[in-house]
Amino acid sequence: MHPILFQFGTFRIYAYGFFIVVGFVVAAALAVLKIRKSGIKLSLENAADLLFYTVLSAFLGSRILFVLINFDVYRQHPSQIFKIWEGGLVFYGGLIPAALVAFWYMRWNRLPVWKLADLVSPLIALGLFFGRMGCFLAGCCYGKQTSLPWAIVFKHPDSLARLNVPLHPTQLYDAANGLAIFFFLSWMSRRKRFDGQIFWLFVFLYSVTRFIVEIFRGDPRGFLFGDLLSTSQAIGILLAIPSLFMLFYIKKKYRRYVDGRS
Repeated sequence: MHPILFQFGTFRIYAYGFFIVVGFVVAAALAVLKIRKSGIKLSLENAADLLFYTVLSAFLGSRILFVLINFDVYRQHPSQIFKIWEGGLVFYGGLIPAALVAFWYMRWNRLPVWKLADLVSPLIALGLFFGRMGCFLAGCCYGKQTSLPWAIVFKHPDSLARLNVPLHPTQLYDAANGLAIFFFLSWMSRRKRFDGQIFWLFVFLYSVTRFIVEIFRGDPRGFLFGDLLSTSQAIGILLAIPSLFMLFYIKKKYRRYVDGRS
């Protein structure tokens, strides 16, 4: 579509990087407002450290996984590894290390882990929406060829998608998915029964819906067991199972706690 939003001489603002930044700023701003409203005691120093370590681990993890999946390409052109503004982040590669680092930091500083995880989970889905819009404009994460009436044809020579053929707009599928999960989790946040419910719901819902979107993807992104599963589908399965377990496990602990007090 429009991989370069603005250009002033040799200076360029890439759509992918721009929307990643927008998604981060919007999610971070909403997180600050929600934390203040929730009454969770989180010092400015803790908030800044948590944000820094989480974002850094998410960025590095998502880029490293993308490079590993496309290792043959980057082995021949190692300088391309650093051109992050052109696209090339794997969501799962960022989610898993960021969650681990965030949980470790919160435990170490005795912060309410599940309360904070529930609070930010819908905002991760919202950030995903903006990120996928950047993917759409850049042309990365494109879909398979299709004759469906809503197919998208990429014509810009700098686009990362296949050019001049009708493709599934998988970037928009995933963007709509992120937005739908955001609204659903926001609705559920007002009805949750135990801490941790929203976070594990997010992991489960995204794992399942991303598995489905992957079916329509046409870009090279790594496969396991021949061509049976993409890398993201395999990771999705590995995350969906423990997320269901944690939902039932924490719910059971909560019921025991309530019964013990009654």
